[in-house]
Amino acid sequence: MTASIRPVRRAAALLTGLSVVLTSGVVLAAPASADVPEGWSDPDPVNTLHALLLLGGVPLLLFVLIALAVYVPALARGERVAPGTATPENQWIGGPRKSTAELAGPDGEQSQAGGASARW
Repeated sequence: MTASIRPVRRAAALLTGLSVVLTSGVVLAAPASADVPEGWSDPDPVNTLHALLLLGGVPLLLFVLIALAVYVPALARGERVAPGTATPENQWIGGPRKSTAELAGPDGEQSQAGGASARW
């Protein structure tokens, strides 16, 4: 078999397989277009605008409510919520500092500075 015939056969096999899959999809979907069975109620058609508002408006409303629940408390405290803003210098994370030097450690065994002072 020559090298030029292999790609043609491969393409033909691919197209045949693809056409079988697409045709079977159409054939299997045909029963979905059936009428409403006897004894079932025939519902009224849904208004397109109502469906769009329900399926698009409700998720959008939830998105807005969640965003407000996140940003409103920070804005009420006076924080800036813009991305890339510098953190404030007056944050109290590790406790107050007397100066830029480290806090003094215990001077001796009787010192009460720092530690849990646990006894057994």
